[in-house]
Amino acid sequence: MNRSDSAPMISTHAESSSSRRKAAHKDEAYHVMRVLAADPKHDHNKGAGWKKGVAVLDFILRLGATAAALGATVTMASSEQTLPFFTQFFQFSAGYDDMPTFTFFVIAMAIVSGYLVLSLPFSIVSIVRPKLVAPRLLLLIFDTVALTLNTSAAAAAAAIVYLAHNGSSDANWLAICQQFTDFCQQTSGAVVSAFVAVVMFTVLILLSAVALWKA
Repeated sequence: MNRSDSAPMISTHAESSSSRRKAAHKDEAYHVMRVLAADPKHDHNKGAGWKKGVAVLDFILRLGATAAALGATVTMASSEQTLPFFTQFFQFSAGYDDMPTFTFFVIAMAIVSGYLVLSLPFSIVSIVRPKLVAPRLLLLIFDTVALTLNTSAAAAAAAIVYLAHNGSSDANWLAICQQFTDFCQQTSGAVVSAFVAVVMFTVLILLSAVALWKA
C-alpha cells in the first residue's frame, strides 16, 4: 500500500475520533442538565433566592411603613394652634389633647411605630436566612395585630377630621377648620400618613403569607 492510500484512512479515523468526542461531550452535558433538573437541592436553592428577594422587599416596605407611622405620630402630637384674638375670659386654641380620639391616635400610632422599629431585626434575619419560617410567621402575626390598631386609629381620626372640616348640621357641630386652618392641616396630614402605613402593612402581610405558602 502506498502513502497516498493511507492518508485518507488516517484522516477518516481522525474525523471519527473527533465526532465520538463531540458526541460524548453532548451526552455528558445532557446528563448534567438532567441531574440538575431532578436535583431537589437545585430547586431548593432557587426557592431560597426567591424568598430572599421577598425578604428584601419586606425590609424596604417596613422602612417606609416606619417612616409613615412615625410621621403620623409626630405630626398629630405637635398639632396645636392658638387664635390671635381672645376675650377677657376665653382664649381660643385647639390641640390634639383636646379630643380623646386624637389622643388615642397618638398613642396607637406610637405603639405601631415602636413595633415597626423592633421588627426590623427580624426582617434582616429573613434576608440572611430566607429559609427560616419562624421569623416570617412571627412577623405575619404581629403585623396583623399592628394593622388592626393602625386602621382603627386612622379611621377614628379621619371621622373627627371630616367633622372638623365640614361640621354636622344635624348635631349642630360647626366646622372649625375655617378658623383653625393650621391645626386642621396638621391633623389631616397625620391621618393621610397613617393610611399610607395601613397600605404598606397590607402589602407586608400579603408578602409574608405568600412566602409562607411557598415554603
